[in-house]
Amino acid sequence: MTAANEPSPLVLVTGASGYIAGHCIRELLEHGYRVRGTVRSLGDSRKTEHLRRMATTLGGALELVEADLTSDRGWREAVAGCTYVQHVASPFPAEVPKDEMELIRPAVDGATRVLEACAETGTVKRVVMTSSVAAVAFGHTDGQSAVRTEADWSKAENCEAYPKSKTLAERATWDFVKALPHERRFELAVINPGFVLGPLLNDDQGTSGELIRKLMMREMPACPEIGFAPVDVRDVALAHRLAMERPEAAGNRYICAGEHIWVQDIAKVLAAEFNPRGYRVPTGRLPYWLMWIIARFDKAVRLALGFVGRTELVSAAKAERELGWMMRPVRESIIDTARTMIEQGVVPAR
Repeated sequence: MTAANEPSPLVLVTGASGYIAGHCIRELLEHGYRVRGTVRSLGDSRKTEHLRRMATTLGGALELVEADLTSDRGWREAVAGCTYVQHVASPFPAEVPKDEMELIRPAVDGATRVLEACAETGTVKRVVMTSSVAAVAFGHTDGQSAVRTEADWSKAENCEAYPKSKTLAERATWDFVKALPHERRFELAVINPGFVLGPLLNDDQGTSGELIRKLMMREMPACPEIGFAPVDVRDVALAHRLAMERPEAAGNRYICAGEHIWVQDIAKVLAAEFNPRGYRVPTGRLPYWLMWIIARFDKAVRLALGFVGRTELVSAAKAERELGWMMRPVRESIIDTARTMIEQGVVPAR
């Protein structure tokens, strides 16, 4: 990576206390990089102590600084001296927002703030941005049978707030870099993960883990007819590092997700593994009318109504071919999500 007498490159990871960002930091520290992470506030040690503990265990160099996507303050200082930036921070809703701009504005403006700081600093060689398959596979009117690739973009005008925010933020990122004068330009690569599963690093399971928690706690009487293209958070972190390191990744976006899986199939994996330990994971099918009634009282279920019956078909062939990226079995990801929820106290031990 560097000569023996030279310091390792410094990498900025935005939204360091987040689920994906925490694993990105671990991946970087394990491979010898120095890491600077941004958090909204250094005053909440509960959200950062697991990162400091991890850095100590790995013997890695980790610095945490304050910077918020909704403010210009702190971003130039955060980027200063960094060779690479992994822009992971972005709002992910736990419920349907009353105003879609609550998601869109911080996603788009936040990405622009980070990129402006990178252009002004002059040391950044490449930015790797976390987008989503939500910026690829949503809002299409030509049916669900098509397998979406990096050549596809979600039709923002047909999307709910979350996929619209991811689509507009990623498009704004590409447009921003393209418009930069040559002397201020840096390379850009984008990772488009699917539904992220995998082990927790602390007791914050995030929105993506809420489904597993609800199944383990039997907070749903049965399984809604929704599904996703899943990916393990550890494999997402690996994809970020590979896209940062591989010369050919510059100027490319990479889908990182596996074959579509229904919630009912996820529940069956959990039931087989954890029901013998005293859990009661539901595996029956939840009819839409009952889901609609539950959604009147459960905001997270309300968010899922728009996904009912939808098949998410995407291809990770480009990431496999160009980055040498591979995904671990989804069963492992599902079980590790639930196992660490129990270890972290998110789900009570039986």
